[in-house]
Amino acid sequence: MKILLKKGKEKLVRMGHPWVFSGAVDSIQGKADEKRLCAVHAFDGSLIGTGYYNEKSAICVRMLSKSAQFTDGDLRERLSAAIERREALLTGGDTDSCRLVNSEGDFLPGLTVERYGEGLCLQITTAGMEAWRGSIINILKELLSPAFIYERSDTEARKREGLNDSEGLISGSLSEPLIIKEKGLNFGVNLASGQKTGFFFDQRENRRLVRSYSEGRAVCDCFSYSGGFAISAALGGAKSVLAVDTSAKAGKWLAQNAGLNGVNVEFKEDDVFSYLRQPDSKFDLIVLDPPKFARHAGETDRAARGYKDINLAALKRLSAGGLLFTFSCSNAVDPYLFRQIVFSAAADSGRDIQLLHALTAGVDHPVNVAHKEGEYLKGLVLRVVS
Repeated sequence: MKILLKKGKEKLVRMGHPWVFSGAVDSIQGKADEKRLCAVHAFDGSLIGTGYYNEKSAICVRMLSKSAQFTDGDLRERLSAAIERREALLTGGDTDSCRLVNSEGDFLPGLTVERYGEGLCLQITTAGMEAWRGSIINILKELLSPAFIYERSDTEARKREGLNDSEGLISGSLSEPLIIKEKGLNFGVNLASGQKTGFFFDQRENRRLVRSYSEGRAVCDCFSYSGGFAISAALGGAKSVLAVDTSAKAGKWLAQNAGLNGVNVEFKEDDVFSYLRQPDSKFDLIVLDPPKFARHAGETDRAARGYKDINLAALKRLSAGGLLFTFSCSNAVDPYLFRQIVFSAAADSGRDIQLLHALTAGVDHPVNVAHKEGEYLKGLVLRVVS
């Protein structure tokens, strides 16, 4: 199959952006093979590279290579390189789990692979990568000999690609409970019912930063999920830790993880927006790590209002000298917009506030610099001076 782009539409792709939208296509010649491969050409006929094609998706081509082909050998080399780049993170004995393949960030769009101890969790979100499913599994077995491979391909993105969900154990046996190590901390993971692929590895370094700031502070971890920030704060010497989440299941996971690490964390099942607006006691450190407020660009305005409201409420609940760790994982809200929103909330709080850190995901979540959409996690640390 040959894809010819409209005049002027090749620039971003040549610069390394992995997506070709259907509106950029001038013409299509031939049919894709069983691996959905296609050659992408500029309007003048010059080759840009090879990608995979899906006529059902608005992103009709995702690029795999700047050459005229992409083979199982290329896939193996790409997977091997991604795994090798994580070796330093898993050396030393205090961490045994991380993200091994980060989709576009590792130049394998549509594929996420995470390591959980001796096993793997796989997520495929595009039809093009689904066509390589057998090869991916075989190569991962060859490279890593995992104790298990579990699949969590159950995202909205698959529906947009015309795919059904695919979830469950692919190979091996999965121990219950599954306990992983992160920076010396222990966490239980439920691959079947946990959010995303089971655990938020992207916040590893930010959890460590919270731990370093927590000594002697009253801490509130909002949208606590399984308690990564709350437990980090408790182990950092916090004088008290409260975790708030709407999910009773999150409270059970938090209690399990607190027990694994020998700490006490109070859990409150409540809506975070409502809780922070209550005229209650002050905190010395608050973490806001909400789920996506915007899943696409059309929801950006609504998300901006939500982020401003919740950050303003949190800033009002902080004592003088208190810290706010605030995050957004919404792709539609870029880092600049998120900073504007949070700074607007800070101004409306009427308090003197300093910016201490700008945060992002950990090193196992690299971003292709030509693909700004991959920079989904944004974080800021603010200090309330008075």
